[in-house]
Amino acid sequence: MDDLIKYAPALWEGFLKNVQLSLICAVLSLTLGTILVSMRVAPTPILRAVGAGYVNVVRNTPLTLVLAFSALGLSDTLGFVFSDEPRSNGFWLVTLGLSAYTATFVCEALRSGINTVPLGQAEAARAIGLTFFQSLTMIILPQAFRVVIAPLGSVMIAMIKNTTVAIAAGYLAESAFVMKDTFDDTGVSIPIFIGLVVAFMAVTLPIGFFTGWLANRLAVAR
Repeated sequence: MDDLIKYAPALWEGFLKNVQLSLICAVLSLTLGTILVSMRVAPTPILRAVGAGYVNVVRNTPLTLVLAFSALGLSDTLGFVFSDEPRSNGFWLVTLGLSAYTATFVCEALRSGINTVPLGQAEAARAIGLTFFQSLTMIILPQAFRVVIAPLGSVMIAMIKNTTVAIAAGYLAESAFVMKDTFDDTGVSIPIFIGLVVAFMAVTLPIGFFTGWLANRLAVAR
């Protein structure tokens, strides 16, 4: 318990970095995932092929490799940097890699929701002169989002937990890295480990309960 009290400020700061990373990645991955699913159901074959290719490649690549590519491939090899300050650059590289990875799962969740929308609704939209983009944004996607609220909640929970592997992209400020540092100094401390577990559960459990409640509240009657 003394170790937990001693290192609590550093651990708390690292945990807040995980929360900050999660919030930004949630917005970016939902946005990119929506774009990807639009490509996957588009009437243009090349858009469908590009969307399917991206999803199948990135989704089946280990996250640590995606993050390592962000750091070693984009930053070190290609010189793609967000900031001259290493910690800030590492944060945004992790954000890029984690968002790109999570977006593939958002895409597939939304695509399963789109498949539940009756085909007749899309045909009716075309019959009254709506374009593909109009029918997608005004009719199909709103229903798809309502159907997959719970699965999207699960994707977001997985993404929050995945922030603990940010070290793979060279980001050395989040909670798992801070915990490793404290273990190097003190040996494995069970109170520190349990403290971080409780902190993450305090974030993920409410998300699971809320998305489950919201999914029931907004369920689409078929």
